[in-house]
Amino acid sequence: MELDLTLSPLALPGVQQQRPLVIAGPCSAETEEQVMETARQLATNGIKIFRAGVWKPRTKPGGFEGKGVEALAWMQRVKAETGMLLTTEVATPEHVEAALTAGIDVLWIGARTSANPFSVQAIADALRGVDVPVLVKNPVNPDIELWTGALMRINSAGITRLGAIHRGFSSVDQKIYRNSPMWHIPIELKRRFPMLPLITDPSHIGGRRDLIAPLAQQAMDLGMDGLIIESHCNPDCAWSDAKQQLLPEVLDFILDRLVVRDNVEVTESITQLRKQIDELDNNLMDLLTKRMRISREIAEYKKLHNMSVVQTTRYSEILDKRATQGSLCGMSPQFIRDIYEHIHEESVRQQLEVMKTPATAPSANA
Repeated sequence: MELDLTLSPLALPGVQQQRPLVIAGPCSAETEEQVMETARQLATNGIKIFRAGVWKPRTKPGGFEGKGVEALAWMQRVKAETGMLLTTEVATPEHVEAALTAGIDVLWIGARTSANPFSVQAIADALRGVDVPVLVKNPVNPDIELWTGALMRINSAGITRLGAIHRGFSSVDQKIYRNSPMWHIPIELKRRFPMLPLITDPSHIGGRRDLIAPLAQQAMDLGMDGLIIESHCNPDCAWSDAKQQLLPEVLDFILDRLVVRDNVEVTESITQLRKQIDELDNNLMDLLTKRMRISREIAEYKKLHNMSVVQTTRYSEILDKRATQGSLCGMSPQFIRDIYEHIHEESVRQQLEVMKTPATAPSANA
């Protein structure tokens, strides 16, 4: 199924269609004074789209969960005094109705909501007949099909000004980032839907303000269309996500130093290099084909001698040995382990197929 993106890019009034599209503002609308002071500073620095969380359900109850409808009046004042467009998160049909009544210009669907097809469908139903841009954050878990499904549900409601927000993916492991970027997933989404605006959220990926600048640059280097960044007039005193919010002047400093590389005409030199890549990819396919053939011969031997398909000791040896080799060759050990885990998975699948057939004499090469 394709997306109907006849009005994409988002076609926002008063916002130039150039990279990067920047959306900025505090994680939460806390007080009218905090909202207005942050908005004024951002507007002075040229930001055209103001974000603030009006409804803020937290992972655990008991914390600040937003001011709700009360804060929408503050957002309206931002628009009236600065001319900025407004965007906020919606998670229920009631949120949609209240936000649209208040004149919110862009809605976004959060990561927890996009992981629930029932919730997304309820929001889609509330949006039928409405012409408003909608941005869909990736689900908390790294599931591109779930992300795509959420986009399709909103698109099926008649929303053609549609975009995606990449905010990274949750993990139980300790790591440098709050949410792992897993760049290959948004890149695959962009491959599937080239016209879909893709905005990166370095605030939620990094979880720390010192990581926002390098993540924003990575997003530009990877061809992302925009950035949504949390900015607060007094971030250390923020009521939510204080560690990942920037002063407006710091955000301006970062944006002023972003290097934005646009697609240019492909030169002959890069064409030749790409041909070399294609040849090497063909060689890799030949090698994988040979490896799977030998795996099937080994399966014949295992079946004849009543051996189980998976030999865990052998598998562990392969992962450890190849990861070490990868490191010596300048590659990430985890990258190599991931590759061999996929190779092993396919090898097991093919060996299980062999196990279903009658046994034959083992090959001399087994």
